[in-house]
Amino acid sequence: MARRAPQGTQAIQRALSLYRSFTPEQPEHRLTDLAAAHGLHPSTAHRLLGVLEAEGLVGRNPDTQGYLWLPESGYGGGERPVRRNGMRLLEPLRTPFHRRTEALCESDAWRDWSGYTCALNYEPQPDYEYWAVRNTAALIDVSPLFKYEITGVDAERLLDRVMTRDFTKCRVGRVMYTSWCNEDGHLLQDGNVQRLERERFLVSAAEPCLRWLEDCGLGMDALVRDVSTDLGVLALQGPRARAIAEAAIQGVDFAGMRYFDLAGGELGDAAGEDRGVPVTVTRTGYTGDLGYEFWVASEDAEALWDSLTVAGADHGLRPAGLLALDMVRVEAGLVLIDVDYVSAAHAEIEVLKVTPAEAGLGFTVKLDKEADFTGRRALERERERGPAWAMVGLEVDWFELERLWEEIDLRPQVVGEPASREPTPVFAPGGEQVGQCTTRFFSPLLKKYIGLATVQADAAALGTALELEVAVGYGRRRAGARVVKRPFFNPARKTAVGSASGGHG
Repeated sequence: MARRAPQGTQAIQRALSLYRSFTPEQPEHRLTDLAAAHGLHPSTAHRLLGVLEAEGLVGRNPDTQGYLWLPESGYGGGERPVRRNGMRLLEPLRTPFHRRTEALCESDAWRDWSGYTCALNYEPQPDYEYWAVRNTAALIDVSPLFKYEITGVDAERLLDRVMTRDFTKCRVGRVMYTSWCNEDGHLLQDGNVQRLERERFLVSAAEPCLRWLEDCGLGMDALVRDVSTDLGVLALQGPRARAIAEAAIQGVDFAGMRYFDLAGGELGDAAGEDRGVPVTVTRTGYTGDLGYEFWVASEDAEALWDSLTVAGADHGLRPAGLLALDMVRVEAGLVLIDVDYVSAAHAEIEVLKVTPAEAGLGFTVKLDKEADFTGRRALERERERGPAWAMVGLEVDWFELERLWEEIDLRPQVVGEPASREPTPVFAPGGEQVGQCTTRFFSPLLKKYIGLATVQADAAALGTALELEVAVGYGRRRAGARVVKRPFFNPARKTAVGSASGGHG
């Protein structure tokens, strides 16, 4: 799939800045390292490298997947080069599951995720994929997550210095959801940390943080290793997830597995030759439903996909893309970096920076832990004065929305649409703006128009009446809304432990 390079003078200048990193002494770079060195998001760096590709100046090393300088190309324009020096010229990255997802993606709709090309929706609309998560089960490729293995005597101490959670309380075989901040207490990222062994952890994050972890571990006996391309990650989510997992994976007590537990297992014989492939299973997910995530060596990824697909054939298993994932994570009240909050690492203005509490992640901050961590002093001061902002759930008055659309003889044009990520102003009734709604959509399950919003702290109490700006035809109107509890959808099966295989309900 050809990828269009960024256009314009500014894009060329930024691309040339990247190009200066390639030298005879260092002709090859990893995407994550190049992005970190220039303070860019990996997807931005990947797009800018497309400019260099168009000129035949860089390519991809098929052995290392690094970006390689092609100084002798002599390419001066015209047609796009196909291959030089045995290197595949720059293309979107493929996850370890790409051959499987590509074959199933009837819509041919794809989205860039940290430089990887991922299925947006497999069918023309994401409806069936959404309902699979809520009624049966769905497979979601989440391999583009950045993954860092931390080992050594001081691995726990490093995490306690960087993260806001208390990792002395994280036992082997558990996963902790956490956030991490800069010195000012502003949120950098949120993510999961697995404790695989006493002195071995795995951090998963949406954005690169290798340099941050290494800098914070200066002087410690801890090794941080980027294993992002070594592992494929597949999420199995939905009411039938457990029944499918039990049929495909051996050596894991799914009945006794608690929420945020992890365990090691092997692929079963559902697909014959796959028996014996090691898999790490975590009872985690980004859907707010019963589910698991499977972490496997990249070379074994397709075997994992095939085993789960065979096991799920009688359970209504479907692949699901990023549009369906966006819908269910809003119902679950889960925030998304660079959508619901901006990382302090690349917020362009100070007002965009938020603390964990202001992003709805205050529960991840443990100020009672013994270890000093980055941003602690600032967060202690915030606790005394209270956060200035709050992340809330919004429910829009459907009858008022219908009334606004009836004025132009139409029904509300929001049913059946994917989640909107366009920031939209939120107002006090008849008054001034008090925040913005960052993600919203009409929930097919709840039959409500819901959203996540950041509002001023004094407008965040449950039941507070607000107004949301909505597009009605060619105009902008205000519809009544109220603050409601997050998550919007929280089924008991998400955390239930028992002897019966997962089912509906």
